[in-house]
Amino acid sequence: MKSAFPLALVLAVVPAIAQQSPTQQQSQALASQQLAKPSPQAQREGTQGQDTVVEEIIVRVNNNIITRADLQRSKEAWQDDVAKAKAEGAEGPKEQDLLRDLIDQQLLLQKGTELGVSADTDVVKRLDQIRQQMHADSMEDLEKAAQAQGVSWEDFKQNLKNGIITQKVIQQEVGGHITITQQEVQQFYDQHKAEMQRPEQVRLSEILISTQKGAPVKTETGKTVLPEAPDAQLVAAAQEKADQLYAQLQKGAKFADLAKANSDGPTSQASGDLEYFKRGTLSKELEDKVFALKAGEYTQPIRTNQGFVILEVTEHQVSGVPPLKDVESQIQERLYMQAMQPALRDYLTKLREDAYIDIKPGYVDTGASPNETKPIYTTAEATGSSKPTQKKKKKLGLF
Repeated sequence: MKSAFPLALVLAVVPAIAQQSPTQQQSQALASQQLAKPSPQAQREGTQGQDTVVEEIIVRVNNNIITRADLQRSKEAWQDDVAKAKAEGAEGPKEQDLLRDLIDQQLLLQKGTELGVSADTDVVKRLDQIRQQMHADSMEDLEKAAQAQGVSWEDFKQNLKNGIITQKVIQQEVGGHITITQQEVQQFYDQHKAEMQRPEQVRLSEILISTQKGAPVKTETGKTVLPEAPDAQLVAAAQEKADQLYAQLQKGAKFADLAKANSDGPTSQASGDLEYFKRGTLSKELEDKVFALKAGEYTQPIRTNQGFVILEVTEHQVSGVPPLKDVESQIQERLYMQAMQPALRDYLTKLREDAYIDIKPGYVDTGASPNETKPIYTTAEATGSSKPTQKKKKKLGLF
């Protein structure tokens, strides 16, 4: 293994389904907000013998169960989410919705089974994406990394599969029925122009050919300094390589490809992407050069303390309100998400009404519908039996 990147975080940073459309990406984002991360396993239910300790079942969703352990794992993940949201200045998920989210996920997984949704191929693709991201040479290395971090490999793959299935169901059953019209986009644009004001800025990519023999080091006082000055031979070799790459760019080579294959900078795996820079955030020399360029243009090699750098302007945004064509896709995504939130909740409410859900007293489903099938308790409970008489639902074939 070449990376210590936490495997438990991979699910949050690698797209679950390769080459999704913007609409599918929004469905995925909403799924991650709405659904609890841990997934209860449907086959954990057992019989309780005289000396046997089993997990406490707190919810039955049709033929599946949710245990108190599932809820506890969900709470642990929720605490991480709250801490992350707080650090980003955002509002985190609510603790009282954890059980609701677990029930949501079970309903969506069962709907996926009913619809014949398959995720096996997507799981293989996603695992390979994760393997590449973690720089693992093989799937066996990825499995060892999971085990080394205390992650159950089988649970990891099952959670991955469950996430893909729920995303597909949401996209098919909810997202596929949401339409954003051009009139709605235009209306939103006209009403929110003040929010779209932006300063002039450029998005840059880099190809860095280093002249440093080692990485920057920290002094005893905590200051970060560069290693000793490079010798003339090393500088000359770096300049020659930078000039060769510049010549390849002039002949039509793609900047992103050269950056990924040759750059010594930390952005090489991101094709050299450096994100956005406003005026006043770069040195005067660099600012004068890059702000004079249009999107797709690049500088000649520039000598810096780290080495020789070639900068490409991938976007050049002018100040003021951008034209509609530049922000139309972002507006569509925002309107889509606004429509998706209530549509998904309505859909999940309908799934509840068509299901049999039995929740142990003391636990609350904040997404419950008053039209759900409820367990009917009889006088048998008074004689020592805790099993409710269940209302028959022929559609589910449960009884």
